[in-house]
Amino acid sequence: MISTELDAAGVREPSLRAAYQHCRTVNAQHGKTFFLATRLLAPRQRPAVHALYGFARGADDILDDFDARTNEERADQLQQLSTRLFNSLVENRSGDDNPTLTAVVDTARKYGIGWDLFDDFLASMRMDLTVTDYPDRKSLERYMYGSAEVIGLQLLPVLGTVGPREEAAPYAAALGKAFQLTNFLRDIDEDLSRGRVYLPADELAAHGVDRDMLEWCHTNRRTDQKVRAALAEQHAITRAVYEQARPGIDTLAPSSRPCVAAALTLYSGILARIEAIDFEIFGRRATVSKPRRLAVAVAGIGRAWANRIRYGSV
Repeated sequence: MISTELDAAGVREPSLRAAYQHCRTVNAQHGKTFFLATRLLAPRQRPAVHALYGFARGADDILDDFDARTNEERADQLQQLSTRLFNSLVENRSGDDNPTLTAVVDTARKYGIGWDLFDDFLASMRMDLTVTDYPDRKSLERYMYGSAEVIGLQLLPVLGTVGPREEAAPYAAALGKAFQLTNFLRDIDEDLSRGRVYLPADELAAHGVDRDMLEWCHTNRRTDQKVRAALAEQHAITRAVYEQARPGIDTLAPSSRPCVAAALTLYSGILARIEAIDFEIFGRRATVSKPRRLAVAVAGIGRAWANRIRYGSV
């Protein structure tokens, strides 16, 4: 299957094929919902999506792996990653042996993805080294632009659009934001283990909730009533962002619509699951069941093949 995808994408050189294969493996292992959605793309599109995922995952692992590295060591590794990407993508220096960088640089050049989007992403990653709380939504939005919205903007040239790309861009950014807001709710327990809270402090305070109360929930593995009310408000805000993003599906190339529609359905399904378990997300992880994921995938495959036949996409 990967050989077919690489052939369709015009990737011929053996070391470059190996680099894309590495990214695909990373996506399959760590981004199961996202990987499932990519199966609905045309084969020629998939390697680029895997490369972008692999790069983002690599940066995230520098920050979030539970190990003995200090923040200074993580900051140094993140800077090395940034420098190596800049040298390859902007300075056109060759010889980097990191397969993820090799693949993402090839993708960026092929699709015209600018350094500025990668730079903004890495800037938000650096924030995770020092910022553990967000006082208000404005400060959280600043973080999410680089950590989530630019991911949607990076993917947009790969997905393709039926009109000017700038018209589709706000929707792509909103969908990236919706996915991350979903993760913030699902992973609040895990993030507390890392000393971080990705919810606006002033909005929590309106319900009488502060970090100490969240820590109590984390320690006792249950959701306080005040916390439940605060999370319900965050849930409603996130749901509204999905609705802002949804019309953007029709701005995409027909071959990409089933994939993005499936991703939206699956991730918003996580949001629905959080509500279904009454926000008891301390000590358990809200997930979409495997039968539901498969049902969405099967329906998407049908739409994807119909679009490829109709529009001649491969």
